[in-house]
Amino acid sequence: MANTIIEKRTLGQGIVELTVDAPRIAGKAQPGQFVVVRLHERGERIPLTLADWDPPRGTITVVVQMAGKTTRELGEGFHVGDTIRDVAGPLGSPSEVHRYGTVVCVGGGVGIAPIYPIARGLREEGNEVIGIVGARTSGLLFWLDRMEDVFHELHVATDDGSRGVKGVVTIPLQEVLSKRKVDHVWAIGPAIMMKFCTKTCQESGVPITVSLNPIMIDGTGMCGGCRVEVSGKARFACVDGPEFPGDLVNWDLLLARLGTFRDEEQCALERYLSVKGGAR
Repeated sequence: MANTIIEKRTLGQGIVELTVDAPRIAGKAQPGQFVVVRLHERGERIPLTLADWDPPRGTITVVVQMAGKTTRELGEGFHVGDTIRDVAGPLGSPSEVHRYGTVVCVGGGVGIAPIYPIARGLREEGNEVIGIVGARTSGLLFWLDRMEDVFHELHVATDDGSRGVKGVVTIPLQEVLSKRKVDHVWAIGPAIMMKFCTKTCQESGVPITVSLNPIMIDGTGMCGGCRVEVSGKARFACVDGPEFPGDLVNWDLLLARLGTFRDEEQCALERYLSVKGGAR
């Protein structure tokens, strides 16, 4: 049955991988695209980037970090055999995957998952692909085996130094850019991480593509919630993106908009947890 969870796996603290039966999406998916899901009739719509897909099997894979109410409910309350009410996609413009030469793909936190299909596509096009992945601690790193299959060279960074370089992903990024001729960089992760990856690339004169994650509801450009400023103009991340040149993004505005509904999001999570706790 479409939208049924086929497999579920814990990847790290608060991070789960879900494989979902979605043959029509699997047959059309491309790197950089996403789906919008609604768990049930009363659920909100949230975007989840496609981390992988298998057209012959008819499945898609998403990686979910349980942060807010809906991701927590999906990660904790949905299991193999359960059906997600709505899964719409593939949405968004695909990544511009072609032959560049030498490229770097940076994945931070749960952004490790969506950087994977981009790196795979770039390698298939004949690029030399250098990977950089990072997280707060080693327990939040995942898919390193998959990364080793698609990267010619892999660098790891953790904030606490529990694996790889101690520090943020811009440390190995700066080192690679100082030693190698790099033609293009992709970065996916928290907005603040992508902002500083962009600054690092600007200092080296290397173009960078980022995948933006603003508030998004319908995923088709109608609600306007995912509005971002790129090159001084309003763009919609769902249809014009989600990928944009990092040096053209108004990062300060994006970061401010990401916090618009912080109080409401916290309230929704607390309400969900209180109901869940009372049901035990």
